[in-house]
Amino acid sequence: DLPRTNFRRLSFDHCSLSLQPFEYPVCTPDGTVFDILSIVPWIKKYGTNPITGEKLDAKSLIKLNFAKNSEGKYHCPVLFTVFTNNSHIVAIKTTGNVFAYEVVEQLNIKPKSYKDLLTDEPFTRQDIVTLQDPTNLDKFNVSNFFHVKNNIKVIDPDEEKAKLDPSYYLKNTNTETRETLLELYKEFKGDDILAATMKAPEKKKVDKLNAAHYSTGAVSASFTSTAMVPETTHEAAAIEEDVVRYQYVKKKGYVRLHTNKGDLNLELHCDM
Repeated sequence: DLPRTNFRRLSFDHCSLSLQPFEYPVCTPDGTVFDILSIVPWIKKYGTNPITGEKLDAKSLIKLNFAKNSEGKYHCPVLFTVFTNNSHIVAIKTTGNVFAYEVVEQLNIKPKSYKDLLTDEPFTRQDIVTLQDPTNLDKFNVSNFFHVKNNIKVIDPDEEKAKLDPSYYLKNTNTETRETLLELYKEFKGDDILAATMKAPEKKKVDKLNAAHYSTGAVSASFTSTAMVPETTHEAAAIEEDVVRYQYVKKKGYVRLHTNKGDLNLELHCDM
């Protein structure tokens, strides 16, 4: 046999679509595990199984109930053995409960007592779905996944919109890099590329209560600086809320101060 140089193993606790640890696991009738937050958008867009490329209906997905131990690791709720990439793991289709295969074999299959070991709900032999069989690792070979081989993805519109902002690609930079970019921006204000990496400050909403008698100064600033977006309309500046609110205070205020010696009731002369 030729060596499988392209074999890439996916862990049992990972979504077969996002290739990330799942949070809300579901599986197909053949036991392929997905995170419901990843597989549902895929089915809505393509209507297929991202692993095989065949048709897949969202109604056929089985919600899985993985048990966790005190350390947060997935384990068999009967044997309490922690699941690993070498464990034989099965799920009961009617309940979604996940067990080690050996306990299902000993307590369900051999005595022919097909009742869920946690809920006592009856099921059939065909309702036993294999999630992981250590003798069949080809199922977890990422290189064979249909969506990987064909580089098919579900595009997130919010993420695509965010990519239009150059600063999107700088979100993982360290403090030193950000400070360097800031210095470059200050030094080369006329550079459009550097200017694009700096987000413009949000404009405060101006109403009849916080409108100042002077403008924001944006028109004159944009006229003298090539780094700013041109402004042709004068807008009233917004007075800070801390300044506005005090002119409308007409009554005295009261505050209760809790101390280890008891409560103190204080009167605040807010109207002065």
